[in-house]
Amino acid sequence: MLRFLPFLAFAILLLSVAPVHAAGCYSQVEAEAEQGIRIHSELMVIGLNCQHMGQREGMNLYGEYRQFTSVHADLFAKYEEILMNYFRRNGDGTPEAQLNTLRTGFANKISKDAASMRPDVFCSRYAPRITKASAMDRTALRKWASTFYPSHPVSRPLCASAKG
Repeated sequence: MLRFLPFLAFAILLLSVAPVHAAGCYSQVEAEAEQGIRIHSELMVIGLNCQHMGQREGMNLYGEYRQFTSVHADLFAKYEEILMNYFRRNGDGTPEAQLNTLRTGFANKISKDAASMRPDVFCSRYAPRITKASAMDRTALRKWASTFYPSHPVSRPLCASAKG
């Protein structure tokens, strides 16, 4: 029993300094990161499907999406980093693959919407999101990403400390 005492003391120390999150739940920052990646992924699919629309300053919607991505590239990179750290912390040995799976799932969902609608209906419904997003500054984009909608929940529950 005495030989396990140092290990027990170390384990107690780790628990006292580790963040208090239940396994598998998101902090507010992690939930925002996932929503930011969802927004970015959805806008990519919209831009590709509706690129013939919205000639603004000589750009089609996909060009507008690419410009939006360029302006906010550091924010999207930070969101990716936050999520990969979450995956690592929760025992995923391939965090980049997990991030790619998450992105693919978001893109596939909106692609299904595109496939189930006539192209003109899909684009008239979704294309305005690119113009709206392109007009946002960093604060507005982060506010959008940190607003959670029942119709688009994050994939993990929020930790109790993130809800209050």
